[in-house]
Amino acid sequence: MTDNRQTQLLDAREAELLAGVPDGLFIAGQWRAGERGTLDVTDPATGQVVKTIADASAADGRAALDAACDAFPAWAATPARERGELLRRAFDLLQERKEEFALLMTIEMGKPLAEARGEVAYGGEFLRWFGEEAARIQGRYGPNPEGTGRMIVSQHPVGPCFLITPWNFPLAMATRKIGPALAAGCTVVVKPAALTPLTTLYFAKLLEDAGLPKGVVNVVTTSSSGAVSEPIIRDPRLRKLSFTGSTGVGQRLLEQAAQGVLRTSMELGGNAPFVVFDDADLDKAVDGAIAAKFRNIGQACTAANRLIVHRAVAEEFARRVTERVQGFGIGRGTEDGVTIGPLINQSAVDKAAALVDDAVERGASVRTGGRPVEGPGTFYEPTVLTDVQPGSDILREEIFGPVLAIVPFDTEDDAVRLANDTEYGLVSYVYTENLARGQRMIERLETGMMGLNVGVVSNAAAPFGGWKMSGLGREGGAEGIHEYLQTKYTLTPNPF
Repeated sequence: MTDNRQTQLLDAREAELLAGVPDGLFIAGQWRAGERGTLDVTDPATGQVVKTIADASAADGRAALDAACDAFPAWAATPARERGELLRRAFDLLQERKEEFALLMTIEMGKPLAEARGEVAYGGEFLRWFGEEAARIQGRYGPNPEGTGRMIVSQHPVGPCFLITPWNFPLAMATRKIGPALAAGCTVVVKPAALTPLTTLYFAKLLEDAGLPKGVVNVVTTSSSGAVSEPIIRDPRLRKLSFTGSTGVGQRLLEQAAQGVLRTSMELGGNAPFVVFDDADLDKAVDGAIAAKFRNIGQACTAANRLIVHRAVAEEFARRVTERVQGFGIGRGTEDGVTIGPLINQSAVDKAAALVDDAVERGASVRTGGRPVEGPGTFYEPTVLTDVQPGSDILREEIFGPVLAIVPFDTEDDAVRLANDTEYGLVSYVYTENLARGQRMIERLETGMMGLNVGVVSNAAAPFGGWKMSGLGREGGAEGIHEYLQTKYTLTPNPF
């Protein structure tokens, strides 16, 4: 591994970009100060404050919801084609500004610039996909079974929505929620994570440039998430809550949402198994493991947490993976050759270190890495662990860091048992050249998504979501827009 970190101040390009990012709340089409004052946004690679922005209060949150409610009737009545065309304009503007958005994400979140460009491409697809889906909202008409009347089933926007986005994919998680909401005819209040709010503010500016009507999208940034969010969720005018984040926070939000019987979408934690059978193509399996584990510095709910590898190939797999990981470059994501950027903050470093230390104490071997990197910045060495023992915390908890843990297995039943031995069920990965075995794994694994001989499954055209404690609802695909629609059934007399 090479350390490419630099501690230089922002260069002129970065300073110019940051100067163009709004620093206020976006409410009713206006940029305004926050009642709580300001909050600082920090580059995790350097510890440097890069921007100071508005800090919203509960009153600011209510004002944002007021704006969304006021704008809802007109936006819901806007023809679907017009809503779709606005999303398409936003998609086109994003392509024009892709380098700006990529650099901004690297600055505030830390991911390598190449991966940030990938997120811009991925996030943009939700704008294009749902821009096309807006005109495809359909109902049905036909006789009832008795022949006494005609049934009309129609779809309608659910109403004002509250969208809470995480820090790890600050653009894609916003477009994945805003795209279907706007396509369906809903208005929204967006609360981005306080650690990475700049991308969402810059995206709100892009929507403004695309011709977004006032109040359709409102953005509140705050250092006091609970104080701002709870009054919005408990307001009877709100009709939909969408959240991406930890399962614990999601559970608390669901409790609050129950009072108003809100429609909810919850994309929560993951603990993905990555199963490699003895007949797998190891070259493909290693490539897939690297992508599934180390993309976004391991800070993804879809990250492969538990590498469950057949004992016959476990040593060779570990050798090849370790060799690849030892070639990674550590540093600020803007630097050439960087594969692993910083973790989001010191708490994330401490968690990764604690999980590794616990695994080692229980008998795991460190093939490479295994230590925090001294500052500046919040870095942890990319790590490979082998012979991870049952009961280790790293097999139970979501890692959210660049740590790959390998567990051997002997039989297919063992693999299934180990893979399903978690409260989560977001995504699983399986590598095998045996078609029948692959089909069996599709049936047997308790997971909302699965990659069969592929290490990255996310796609705007596919329904993203999990089983068990990994959440409720789906984002993306034809299913995604239905999360923002409600069904009405009308019976009319028989016309004959």
